[in-house]
Amino acid sequence: MSNMLIMAASLSEQVVAEVRAGIRQRRYVPGEIYSVYQLAEALGFSRSPVREAMLRLSEAGLVEISRNRGFRVLLPQARDLAEIFAVRLSLEVPAARRLARLDDSQARDDLVACMNAMENARDDEEFWLHDRRLHQLVLLGAGNRRAARIVAGLRETTGLLGEPTARTHAAICSEHRPIVEAVRGGDGAAAGEAMRAHLTSTGLLLMAEAAGVSVGDPSIGGLWREVSADHGDLPDVPGSSAG
Repeated sequence: MSNMLIMAASLSEQVVAEVRAGIRQRRYVPGEIYSVYQLAEALGFSRSPVREAMLRLSEAGLVEISRNRGFRVLLPQARDLAEIFAVRLSLEVPAARRLARLDDSQARDDLVACMNAMENARDDEEFWLHDRRLHQLVLLGAGNRRAARIVAGLRETTGLLGEPTARTHAAICSEHRPIVEAVRGGDGAAAGEAMRAHLTSTGLLLMAEAAGVSVGDPSIGGLWREVSADHGDLPDVPGSSAG
């Protein structure tokens, strides 16, 4: 790749990062149309990397391009979140099982240290940093760097909505600690089930918040089952009409 292409790719990545940050900080809000020209001028870039960034964000489902007008922000909806967590379940549950069954004391020690740091975090920023790191350690410890990158990207998307507001740090830690203890104890089945329970709880909560309903609303449980139909070993979820 030539230096010019590398530079263009770098500028495009900067624009993507800026737009993601703007969405998180509500500087770019759903429903409004933003001009590519205005964004390029605000960032001090030419229009080419901005257009490239918009195409990438459109492919990720985060913006809708309006021909000759600009782009419109699209926040993840309940179905998007169900799809995201179906993917995360398919990657992180087997990773937790595998890590627990591996004879890797360093990976286990790193996971325990991260869990302890998460429980002792001083603020939200530090807490969520350790939360993301813990999930990354599970995937990397299981030997799948590509899965770790995929999950990191999915979390960037869900992060645009903000973190779940209905649970305290202590409650979230209480879902992570069983994963860590099962891995440390070499119990693959328990590690996988603890990871499944945590991701299911988080996914349902985010879906409900996005839809503006309670987590027990039948529409949430029904959508979860519809999207996760290929995961036959998923546990029952609140709001389901299935027996």
